[in-house]
Amino acid sequence: MPRRAIGVLRAAGYAVLPAELALVLCLVTGARVPGWLLLAVEAGIVLLVAGAATVFVRLRRSGLTRRQAVERLVPPLVLRLAVHELRLMRSLVRWPLGRRDGVGEGATAFGHARDQAALMFGFGFVAVVETVALSVLLRDFPTLHAVVLVLDVYTVLFVLGLHAAAVTRPHVLDAATLRLRQGAHLDLRIPLGLIASVRRETLFTHEKHDEVLDLPIGSQTSITLDLTEPRTFATGFLGRPRTVRTVRFHADDPKALYAAVRAAVDARGGPATTPATATGTGTGTTATATRERTPPSPRPAPRG
Repeated sequence: MPRRAIGVLRAAGYAVLPAELALVLCLVTGARVPGWLLLAVEAGIVLLVAGAATVFVRLRRSGLTRRQAVERLVPPLVLRLAVHELRLMRSLVRWPLGRRDGVGEGATAFGHARDQAALMFGFGFVAVVETVALSVLLRDFPTLHAVVLVLDVYTVLFVLGLHAAAVTRPHVLDAATLRLRQGAHLDLRIPLGLIASVRRETLFTHEKHDEVLDLPIGSQTSITLDLTEPRTFATGFLGRPRTVRTVRFHADDPKALYAAVRAAVDARGGPATTPATATGTGTGTTATATRERTPPSPRPAPRG
């Protein structure tokens, strides 16, 4: 598939989709829209969808999977933002149902959202108060009131979605992989064979270091993983690739997760570990499991 066709579709999308959004806002607020403008924008949407569908079919026929075809069609930033929003909305549905994402048969889930709950509910309460207050203040300006109301309601859903994503997307440990997640935007899969050591280490401040990835919840991390070799992961909200050798993250029950990781690594015949020892530190408690060093072999006795 020529790159030119995909480039034309992307350019058309950048032009038509914002126009469609502006048109929807105008219609919601009661603003008058010329008929010719409405017809032109809707015709552009139809042509864009038809063109995208045609290119998608051709990409599929060329041997690409659905995911690969979508990634070729949609700009990476737009695709990542759209996937993030869909995950938030999906988490809002899963949360009251008590369902968790990505916890398959034989896997164990470890929550990590408890220590941020108070903060997130506080943000949500402030957003609700703001929504009510602005609704009262703007009641005499119906157009502005409608626009602000839509934004405020979305803000409340967004805040609740962030917490719902943390609840429904826990850390997951199975026989081969430790899956670390943070909200709806980060998902790291670390093979157990890549883990060199695991430490219970509670930290509330995190200095920036090369090859160290911090995934704090409530401004704290409670477990530190050292990898056997640097590995590149997609990190951050925009999925920026980063080379990592140490990962620090948080769990609601760090003791249980620490023990489970040690047991899983040992079951795979990984590096031997010494019994964990706890020592008090200025920021919390540290317990470490590392490779066991064997004593040097004795020298042979001199011959008589």
